[in-house]
Amino acid sequence: MKISSSVAEFGVRRVIDSITDNPEKNIPRLMTWVDRLSNGEFETQRAVVRKAVYDKDNPYHDFIYKTACSIDKETLKTFVVNFIVHANLEGWEKQQYYRDTYNCNVPWAILLDPTSACNLHCTGCWAAEYGNKLNLTFDEIDDIINQGKALGVYFYIYTGGEPLVRKKDLIALCEKHPDCEFLSFTNGTLIDEAFVADMLRVKNFIPAISIEGFEEATDNRRGQGTYGKATHAMSLLKQKHLPFGISCCYTRPNFESITSEAFFDHMIELGSLFVWYFHYMPVGNDASVDLLPTPDQRKEMIHRLRDFRSRKPMFAIDFQNDGEYVEGCIAGGRRYLHINANGDIDPCVFIHYSDSNIREKSLLDALRSPLFMAYHDGQPFNDNMLRPCPMLENPQYLRDIVARTHAKSTDLQSPESAEHLCAKCDGYAADWAPEARSLWEGSPNEAHFKAKAERNRAEDEARLAKLKAKQKKSRAKDPVR
Repeated sequence: MKISSSVAEFGVRRVIDSITDNPEKNIPRLMTWVDRLSNGEFETQRAVVRKAVYDKDNPYHDFIYKTACSIDKETLKTFVVNFIVHANLEGWEKQQYYRDTYNCNVPWAILLDPTSACNLHCTGCWAAEYGNKLNLTFDEIDDIINQGKALGVYFYIYTGGEPLVRKKDLIALCEKHPDCEFLSFTNGTLIDEAFVADMLRVKNFIPAISIEGFEEATDNRRGQGTYGKATHAMSLLKQKHLPFGISCCYTRPNFESITSEAFFDHMIELGSLFVWYFHYMPVGNDASVDLLPTPDQRKEMIHRLRDFRSRKPMFAIDFQNDGEYVEGCIAGGRRYLHINANGDIDPCVFIHYSDSNIREKSLLDALRSPLFMAYHDGQPFNDNMLRPCPMLENPQYLRDIVARTHAKSTDLQSPESAEHLCAKCDGYAADWAPEARSLWEGSPNEAHFKAKAERNRAEDEARLAKLKAKQKKSRAKDPVR
């Protein structure tokens, strides 16, 4: 029997109340609750977490227990309810309904830029291409969230610009939508004691602080003193037992520093619970291809991060190399989309082309637009999960999609043609293809992925057949409708 959202929330909060008293007993109880609430969904993900909960030799066992006991209890309750119950268990069912009914992508998360303004001027930042005068109003962001929740989306990620330029509005949105979880990429320099107090009060805002490596590398790109301000923000958050993580972009010059074991360990010491690693993208007319990592560096990134995951207590996400876990490209609304500060709805935070604006179309209409349907119909763009992107590894696809859908550049300062962007990726794609083949083809990862994909296809077919039968039965009862 399916458990209601309110009952699920009550049960989860009760279990978390008792976690600090006896974590060895009550964290497994929480896992049991999640299993009961799942209705059979997310089997693979739950198995991974369950193994970490019960296996004391698992690298994430101590991480889970330490995190559960060190984070502010009310914030932890809110996170588990919003992220697990609402954003995944409850939200996924709604999302799947709209995917099946409208035969289009529906995202799990929505990225949006509250503002294009920023208090820093970082070298090579693609966000700076938008200028610093664009803003989504409070009401526009609120409407995006309301539309998203109607589709089953309860997880919102702020990018920019520097989102915390609008921190009063962001806190007000947390208050207005206590059933959603909000994450913000931020340079961290605007996090002060007052803002930390606001975070502790609303309980549903998590920062991911952007950092370029150690002090010299960060200050060279972001400005003198930026590293100190970012680490001071981490200290404030840690003192108040608030969760946070870091965001890192690896390039050819900074690769060794930003992916080193010493850096990883230092971020753990500072209190970071997770890290998002992003591969540099040559977005923007002036973007340099010389910053693109080499094939050898990317291979090393794959090996290095998997090694760290096996023994380090910080959850690591590699946006470019983890395609096997999410079945390839997640953009175009398949798992997320991006709305910039001008309201343009981009398929990806790195691909600035659009045929829709939130001020003119609903989210659902945008997801059914030619551009987003081209993503829906084209995914995955490659059967090799180490070549997921229609821009970086398969630039021929982005050229075709933009031309075929007549999507326009959303870079208002210096519009970049798809041909110009993709030409910067052609050489990289050609160099990476043989390396990706050698790593992927015939590997256990490929075999596991193919088996999982086949199971997913069978589940999709069964679900769609059930939906069609239900619709047919409904029409038979009411032929006029």
